Amino acid sequence: MVEHIVLLKLKSDVTSEQLDALPDALLEMADEIPGIESITAGTNNSPEGKSQGYAYGFIVRFTGEAARDAYLPHPFHQKVAGEHIRPLVEDVLVFDYTV
Repeated sequence: MVEHIVLLKLKSDVTSEQLDALPDALLEMADEIPGIESITAGTNNSPEGKSQGYAYGFIVRFTGEAARDAYLPHPFHQKVAGEHIRPLVEDVLVFDYTV
């Protein structure tokens, strides 16, 4: 199993409507892309003050590395990234690990 962690540093002009639409778009990937076990997403609410400006994050859990590798170029992933993620972000941090 692979945990694919994505942290987003949002642009200053991101609207609440854009953020509200993001979880639904992310969750649709689980229905469209084989090998995704689950997706969780949300806005940072840590009281530690160590987020370095990353305000939104999501985790995609894959059945394995092959599923993760197939997801990256998948047309539906590219669509969600192009329409719902890239327009909102100043920077992205991705960290994967095998469970």
